[in-house]
Amino acid sequence: MEVLEQAYAKLNISLDTPFIHKNGEQEWDMLMVAIDLADTVTIRTTTDHQNIVVESTSGLLPLNEKNLAYQAARLMRTIAGKDEGIEIHIMKRVPVAAGLGGGSSDAAAVLRGLNRIWQLNYTEDKLAVLGLQIDADVPFCVYSRPARVRGRGEVVEPLTQALPPLWVIVSKPGISVSTPKILKLVDYANMQHGDMIGLMSAVNAGDFQSAYCKMFNVLESITGTKYPEILRLKQKMYDFGADAAQMSGTGPTVFAISEKASRAKRIYNAVRGFVSETYLVRLVN
Repeated sequence: MEVLEQAYAKLNISLDTPFIHKNGEQEWDMLMVAIDLADTVTIRTTTDHQNIVVESTSGLLPLNEKNLAYQAARLMRTIAGKDEGIEIHIMKRVPVAAGLGGGSSDAAAVLRGLNRIWQLNYTEDKLAVLGLQIDADVPFCVYSRPARVRGRGEVVEPLTQALPPLWVIVSKPGISVSTPKILKLVDYANMQHGDMIGLMSAVNAGDFQSAYCKMFNVLESITGTKYPEILRLKQKMYDFGADAAQMSGTGPTVFAISEKASRAKRIYNAVRGFVSETYLVRLVN
């Protein structure tokens, strides 16, 4: 049997890490959204063999057990007690190593797809808990809709307030950022935390102008100090008329929000002139 799943990229409207656990894992508090920049993941089960086979249109992805989609297939097969072969094809559109959760979203797509193929009837909550064994972003990517995400990534609370149909300009500079290296630089004793309560209050009240002012990413200054071009790109987005602009995840991708299509297209055209990996997308509600 074969199914197709869309693996949507994610953005961090806010990102805080309140503290670090004794085992070295970060505690998170984030407001996350999905955007319609997506990989298409085809999942097929077969009795012809018992292997897990991953193929991709991108030459940048590992196709072995280091691939998160591979790990998701292996996990689901073990949990479900199956012995079929699994073939995964990833049509890659989400930039790799960009802070957009592309690998996590592919893994979430595999969890959802195998849940459908094998008719396991696992809830999103159960798939999210399983996904945490793969990566902290997988639980959110199982849902792929606006949500507050806490804990180690396993507490996903979808918003009850729909977000407006915003335009988003997503731009990945030509640099690679190592998430583990950035997280090692976090100084918890002196970190300035964002106003998560104020941001959530503004979002829940539908006051998005106030929400734009309260957006934050506590890792932005760390990555931005190491790679100043990230902060320069963010400032240019504001100069071109963005309602809000911010780095996503540990970077290097920067995104801008615009309520008006005409302004969004102007920002997109301007930024694409000097950053080739730039996309004009919408939120997935």
